[in-house]
Amino acid sequence: MALFNRKNNNAPSATATIAPAVDPALAALTGEYAIDPAHSSIGFTVRHAMVTNVRGSFGEHEGTLKLDGSDPANSTASIDVRIASIDTGIADRDGHLVSGDFFDAEKFPLMTFRSTHAEQLGGDTYRVTGDLTIKDVTRPLSIDLEFNGSATDVYGNERVGFEGSADILRSDWGLTWNAALETGGVMVSDKVKLNFDISAIKSAVTQA
Repeated sequence: MALFNRKNNNAPSATATIAPAVDPALAALTGEYAIDPAHSSIGFTVRHAMVTNVRGSFGEHEGTLKLDGSDPANSTASIDVRIASIDTGIADRDGHLVSGDFFDAEKFPLMTFRSTHAEQLGGDTYRVTGDLTIKDVTRPLSIDLEFNGSATDVYGNERVGFEGSADILRSDWGLTWNAALETGGVMVSDKVKLNFDISAIKSAVTQA
């Protein structure tokens, strides 16, 4: 599902500007949506000890999407993630991650993302650019997302789904703890992949 240009065979000249036609199905998605944390995942993957990957997720998060199906550039996203909800499957590791060595969750309880720009790259692929804040450090981040479609669930909720990822260097946000390995290299890679699998419900006002 995408916005696209249609050729106007009656155009007065080859240089005339043709307004893009709007896909009615996409335009119908316009409205405000609340991210459903029970059916969404915000996680990460990071290389550990140079040889394997550790995967984790944040169990507590909330956010809103404001979608403009007629002009995706007007769409926005806002997400808040509670750092203390981190889960890598090992309690001791999770405790280390929320400590002062890494996120310092007691002092900086939230990681936030606020979009500043959205664009359609082609077809169902979109890029959302915004400000990612971790430990009071704010830096730009671009996330490439695939639109997975829309549906009405068994409770009558209108849902949309997106999934995507972005690579960051954790040191850019002050997450610099590490340990050297005897065989060379370090315990934790600086590069981290953020993963997003989002299901969002249209608000009752915009569904009406």
